[in-house]
Amino acid sequence: MKKMLLFLFLSCGSLIAQKSDQQINWLSWEQLESALAEKPKKTLIFFYADWCAYCKKIDRVVFTKPEVIKKINQDFYAVRMNAETTDTIIFDGTLFTNPLAKTQRNAVHQLAALLGSRENYAFSLPVTLFFDEQFKVKRRVFEYYTSEELMKYLNQ
Repeated sequence: MKKMLLFLFLSCGSLIAQKSDQQINWLSWEQLESALAEKPKKTLIFFYADWCAYCKKIDRVVFTKPEVIKKINQDFYAVRMNAETTDTIIFDGTLFTNPLAKTQRNAVHQLAALLGSRENYAFSLPVTLFFDEQFKVKRRVFEYYTSEELMKYLNQ
């Protein structure tokens, strides 16, 4: 009986460890700030919205590829944020909110607008940002991409 319980325990632990390797380790903004302070690393930020078809496709098709998951988890910190969230976020000592959420449909959070906006263009999704180890923007992608294209971005 003890051997059977030990076998079940080890099997479950192995499955849990395997499952965690099968998805991207998304961090909150608070976790990102702590991680960057402790050990600087490249960062990927993905802004999405529940209504965004291309965002869902990136989640479903691109972010599930084993080579993408492995590369991001090894070499990057990753943050995934709903651009329309009403959460209050403190990052780098600054408070970010979504004050228009109460009066405007599809209102964009201040942090998403700050990082994901382009001059002379309306805010649009999906937005994926790539930062270097000093948290300087290296690339901004404002469209759908394949896993092959993402791997090229990640390897630059």
